[in-house]
Amino acid sequence: MVTLSRPASPVYDYMVLPSGFTVPPLPALAVLFAGIAAAAVALARERPPLTDRTVLAFAPWMALGSAAYVCHQLALLPATVMPFASAPAVYGSTFVVAVAVWLGARRTGSPKRVLAGVGLLALSAPVALAVRYGTMHDSLAPLWPLLALLLALFLGAVCWTGLRRLRPASARAVGGAGALVLFGHALDAATTAVGVDVLGFGEQTPLSRLVMEFAAGLPTAPIIGVGWLFVLVKLVVAVAVVVLLADYVREAPTEGFLLFALVAAVGLGPGVHNLLLFTVATT
Repeated sequence: MVTLSRPASPVYDYMVLPSGFTVPPLPALAVLFAGIAAAAVALARERPPLTDRTVLAFAPWMALGSAAYVCHQLALLPATVMPFASAPAVYGSTFVVAVAVWLGARRTGSPKRVLAGVGLLALSAPVALAVRYGTMHDSLAPLWPLLALLLALFLGAVCWTGLRRLRPASARAVGGAGALVLFGHALDAATTAVGVDVLGFGEQTPLSRLVMEFAAGLPTAPIIGVGWLFVLVKLVVAVAVVVLLADYVREAPTEGFLLFALVAAVGLGPGVHNLLLFTVATT
């Protein structure tokens, strides 16, 4: 995930947590913790099964948190909502709402479709707000984000095809959840590389900055930039995680797919954040 600021040159400071993380005011924090606790208790009582298709149905919710955070960065939300859309509070807020919708959707005839459909409708609101901001401020610039998205689709497809050919048993075990993990991390990698090398944004995550700092010291930096190494590292790690978790999914499907959902969110969330931010606030 990248910052909204655009430094003149890459800044590599050594922070433990990504920059931009804030603690909401105490009343909002109390409400958030109460909501998270209630959602956790409800999940523990029902213990709903998780499959690869359930993980795919949660994809819009992974994107929703990131889109809401973009609106927070651009100060587009009502004052009462702003604390719940800051980072990292937005992850907890999205979790609470997504769990409530999921448990409610289980009472319907098509729980996965309901979960995904409501998530897409919810996602449309912050995306529309951000696009409206870009239109009003004449800062809408979709070209580079679109190219990053196409690159992510290509890289994710290459990794998934390679996994299916080299480790077919693992690919069958993880199903669509594995493909989502690979695409999500490819999107994060591609958008980060474009943001840092082309658009001049600063990288927000400490470990990512370390990778790029190393790449900046290579002879290739003046020619192809520093983002390529981050892309390579992200994809190698994502493929390795999918392969390693495949056995766990076979032994304990619910717990295994829960981990897949978390891993997918760690990639897809920042990727969507970058994609939307670059589209509406690059000028």
